Amino acid sequence: MELFNEITQFIHSGIQWYNEFVGGYLLVALLVPTGIFFAFKFKFLHITRLRHSFRVISGKYDKDKDLGDINHFRALTTALSATVGTGNIVGVALAIQWGGPGAIFWMWIVAFFGMMLKLVESTLGIKFRKTNEDGTVSGGPMYYIEYGLKERLGKFAKVLAVIFAIAAIVCSFGTGNMAQSNSISDALSTSYNIETWITGLIITALTLLVIVGGIKRIASVTSKLVPFMAVFYVLTALVIIGVMYKEIPGAFGMIFSDAFTGTAATGGFAGSAFIITLRLGVQRGLFSNEAGQGSAPIAHAAAKTEYPVREGLVASVGPLIDTLIICSLTALVILVTGAWKTGAEGVAITIDSFRIGLEPIGLGLVSKHLISIGLLLFAFSTIISWSYYGSRAVQYLLGYKAIKPYYWVFGAFVFLGSIWGLEIVWDFVDTVITFMTIPNLIGIVLLAPVVKKEIEKYFNYMETSKTRY
Repeated sequence: MELFNEITQFIHSGIQWYNEFVGGYLLVALLVPTGIFFAFKFKFLHITRLRHSFRVISGKYDKDKDLGDINHFRALTTALSATVGTGNIVGVALAIQWGGPGAIFWMWIVAFFGMMLKLVESTLGIKFRKTNEDGTVSGGPMYYIEYGLKERLGKFAKVLAVIFAIAAIVCSFGTGNMAQSNSISDALSTSYNIETWITGLIITALTLLVIVGGIKRIASVTSKLVPFMAVFYVLTALVIIGVMYKEIPGAFGMIFSDAFTGTAATGGFAGSAFIITLRLGVQRGLFSNEAGQGSAPIAHAAAKTEYPVREGLVASVGPLIDTLIICSLTALVILVTGAWKTGAEGVAITIDSFRIGLEPIGLGLVSKHLISIGLLLFAFSTIISWSYYGSRAVQYLLGYKAIKPYYWVFGAFVFLGSIWGLEIVWDFVDTVITFMTIPNLIGIVLLAPVVKKEIEKYFNYMETSKTRY
């Protein structure tokens, strides 16, 4: 056991070094600048056509005969279920705890330009998707990197696609798995003193029951869970913010002032400089909405549509809902209640904030139930959606026969995440995210001309067909 602990500590030290001196700064240098590049190149299409995006989501243009497995709404809820998870509850708390209130500002920046990144990568996901032997479709960065860049990069396109696929599998064990089960077990242990291994076994069993049904069962579950859990959580947060409305100006003041100065280590967080605030804001923002990471195109590639840009516009709404709305509400609750100064860590910060915020209306005692239920729904939906991402990467690399063994390994990591410590799980998550994001960003930048042609083609069609959009 002692040897195991020493090996674990050695690996953890290496992960921490990478995150602190390499990975975090690579994201700062590449993610936001790429989003800014696309936003200006395509004239902020994610904002100017936002109304059209919601019309597509509403089913206005759905056609059952179109190639694909699920409609636009279910594609969005499947992608959202993978992003609306612990990042919204625990990730925000950790961003404030470690990077100060200013980290939220940088989460907003990542989300705003991330809307454009989602549009670009999901457009490519549809453009280069492939039809499988059973009639289903598969898509994502591994396909648009290999086939979209084959003429330009030659054999290196395949190499880059394989690197992404391997990273996606590893990331499915971290981002979409261990971080989620860890947060669930932590919340249930904090609120109800339930042993983490018991929670791990139950979540693992439930996960395996759902994921063996494939994308249609996953989409069926997430299309019901995501709207319910989002409305449930948002309404509760709004009640608290309404109760503490006098503190709202001060909360926004802290976010904006701290964003560019950093804050000395006081209260419940350890961020002490601007660069730490910036790095953590970008990392937590990426973990929250996954824009640029390349995961969402895998889900959106399953949408029934003949127009890649149409699904790209649907995908662009994801960061708006996930980060700019849900994460912002969590941050405001934590700041207006002062819970970030209590010395609590992780999910305990959010639980404390809801308790403090609900006490004036006599509901303080139910706060732990609200957060535990919300986190359970958020995190579980993320787990099952990420199993789909990982399975598509496995299929790309090894074929269909490898998917079932992958599911069993995925289930094992659900259990491991529930019993491992908070810090090592989140450090592992930050590491594996960069392994996906960097190959994907290279791919979408090189494929910018393809996206431009698809945008022009789609809106020319909408104009000539005189279709209202």
